[in-house]
Amino acid sequence: MLATLRHYPLSVNLLLASALLLTLGRAITLPYLVLFLTSGYGLDVSSVGALIGGALIAGSVLSLYGGYLTDRLSPYGLILGFTGCFIAGFIGMWLTSSLPVFFLFLVLFNFAYSVIDVVAKASFGRLLPDGEQGRVFSLRYTLINIAYAVGPFIGAGLSNLSLHLPFVVSALLGVAFLGVYGLYGDRHVRSVSPGTPAFSFVSVGKVLLKDRRLVCFTFGGILSAVVFGQFTAYLSQYLVLTTDAQRVYSVISTVLAVNAAVVICLQYGVGKHIDSRRLTRWLIAGLALFLAGLVGFSLAQSLTAWALAMLVFTLGEIIVFPAEYMFIDRIAPMHLRGMYYAAQNLSNLGGALGPVVCGLALMYLAPAAMFYVLAAFLVVGGTLYVLGGSMAEKVG
Repeated sequence: MLATLRHYPLSVNLLLASALLLTLGRAITLPYLVLFLTSGYGLDVSSVGALIGGALIAGSVLSLYGGYLTDRLSPYGLILGFTGCFIAGFIGMWLTSSLPVFFLFLVLFNFAYSVIDVVAKASFGRLLPDGEQGRVFSLRYTLINIAYAVGPFIGAGLSNLSLHLPFVVSALLGVAFLGVYGLYGDRHVRSVSPGTPAFSFVSVGKVLLKDRRLVCFTFGGILSAVVFGQFTAYLSQYLVLTTDAQRVYSVISTVLAVNAAVVICLQYGVGKHIDSRRLTRWLIAGLALFLAGLVGFSLAQSLTAWALAMLVFTLGEIIVFPAEYMFIDRIAPMHLRGMYYAAQNLSNLGGALGPVVCGLALMYLAPAAMFYVLAAFLVVGGTLYVLGGSMAEKVG
């Protein structure tokens, strides 16, 4: 992996650094928002979930316009500007005592993070040859998971000292990246080639809606993300209903450790072998592993069984994520890459929907049936993935 980083130009490594540093800032603070909001604002757990979920959804939807800006403006200026918004979001959440203002800053932070994510993914396609796509997307996802593995532990230590400290440190990480990118970022990378005709946001939206490959893939991503977007949330819901608090802690700690270890150890090695000419097969394999993992969760009794089910589930994760990015990179016109990647970001809506779906399933069905409801979402989402992939192969 280090050899690959040395092989890439500085502009690519800076984009990879954004994934590591900004995700670390996110991972330091987000897990402790529940504690901060319940103690600082006196909210109950359901209100906190609605507030955080609403901010995540708003940030994902707004990122569509960020994708439009990505196709029109300089990546250098966009990354600097939205990193500034990222920093402002954390500073605002730290300083405000008003809940509505806190929510607006939370939306600003999520919006900024989503747009920088879109800019980075769109820029990889412009800065690297086709054969490097699977490798760089897997490397980026590995760095993101390293940040998510380390961030909560840093956040725990900081929040024990002061509930405001995670916001401060997250903002400082943004400042550090802003300074480095401001000095060394490539000012000359263009979003589109000179002479490309300008399009309005509405006209671009109509183009996206007419691309049936993208529509199928976006809805497939939303439905599938119900399963893998927030898996710790619905596993916690299931365990709270079926076992005691100590068992919940043991199982969640185990599956998180397995997930992080597998992604960090195998993501890059597996991802670099994903072939853009066989993306549909890779996606089917990844979704099959997700399905097997869900069956394993429904049957698990011991910690070993939970760990093995998580191992299989995570193997699906390390295949599907880079394959999704490569699919979008394959079908997106060069001048609309930002909008296509922003459309893919709408899969976050599925992640926000997952705990709601699982809560209803646990309310009205036998607890283990929740996993079979999730399997149904996965099958329908996978069918849309395959449909979109088959259309792309015909066009290709």
